[in-house]
Amino acid sequence: MVWDVLNVIGTIAFAISGAILAMKVKYDIIGTYILGLITAFGGGAVRNLFIGIPIIELWQQTTLFIIAIITITIVFILPNTMVSHLKEWNVFDAIGLSAFAIQGAMHAHSIDLPILAVMFSAAITGAGGGIIRDILARQKPLVFQKEVYLLWAIMAGLFIGMDWVTEPYQLYTLFGIIFILRIISYRLGWSLPVRTVHRAQKG
Repeated sequence: MVWDVLNVIGTIAFAISGAILAMKVKYDIIGTYILGLITAFGGGAVRNLFIGIPIIELWQQTTLFIIAIITITIVFILPNTMVSHLKEWNVFDAIGLSAFAIQGAMHAHSIDLPILAVMFSAAITGAGGGIIRDILARQKPLVFQKEVYLLWAIMAGLFIGMDWVTEPYQLYTLFGIIFILRIISYRLGWSLPVRTVHRAQKG
């Protein structure tokens, strides 16, 4: 039950996120659908490849594909003012990250993968679609350059992989915590340490 709910929530949130970015960079309607679908399903597809689940399972999620297509259609026909409001606070990115990080961790944990694999599964499911989305939109992936993003997904994987969170109410609570932390880190501009390499000047 929790799995299905998180799947639907994450799919809707990331479909909205991908569609909004596509319109922001002035992609046409086909580009908008492609970017929305890739954002919604890209992370899960990459996760399946890495943890040994047949990629064909992706195409068996007919209901989720229909939900994503309907969501993208609604976003595409909304007035510009409403789309602008949807972008505020990065809410849908945070919802998608939270839902898919937990769902990805649950997926890996259910087939008895080790803790590192569970954490990786959480990270790539939560952020993989966004990484592909940013690359296709010709932008540097947000997850690698600023703000605290991937860390929250890894934390979700740790909690689930260590069996600290098992009950439905605990999973929903973790979802809320990851969502709030992502919103706070976005609004306050938290970021992880960055080191740059400068070319040595000749004497």
